[in-house]
Amino acid sequence: MDTTVSCELRLRLILSSESSLPVRASLRNDTADPYAVRAVFHTGDEDTVEWVFAREVLTAGLHVPAGIGDIQIWPCRSRGLDIVCIALTGEEGEALLHAPARVLEAFLSRTEAAVPPGTEHGHFCLDEELSHLLAES
Repeated sequence: MDTTVSCELRLRLILSSESSLPVRASLRNDTADPYAVRAVFHTGDEDTVEWVFAREVLTAGLHVPAGIGDIQIWPCRSRGLDIVCIALTGEEGEALLHAPARVLEAFLSRTEAAVPPGTEHGHFCLDEELSHLLAES
């Protein structure tokens, strides 16, 4: 049986050293694909942007700089609070987001309870994923 762990949170989109905007986001991790975290950023009334990245990168980014290329995550402090910086780079541009560390830690704890680190391969069905990918092309 598949289990989904999800989380709603508020991020800050950093525009400059003095300016930021609130961004609502949803995180999701499914036991059917335990390696991935799906993040949906609500950028307007109905507009969303979705990113998929490794749960392992998000977990590491809570403590040390992690990720390469399109997504980089690292711990930081802002206004006396522990935060996690998430830098996204894509075809449409770049974004720097600040997320509350404690919310991410709680989300990741729940994903690890559902699928402990190192056991992901027992939940991942390679044949099913390949069939799904081939059907999309």
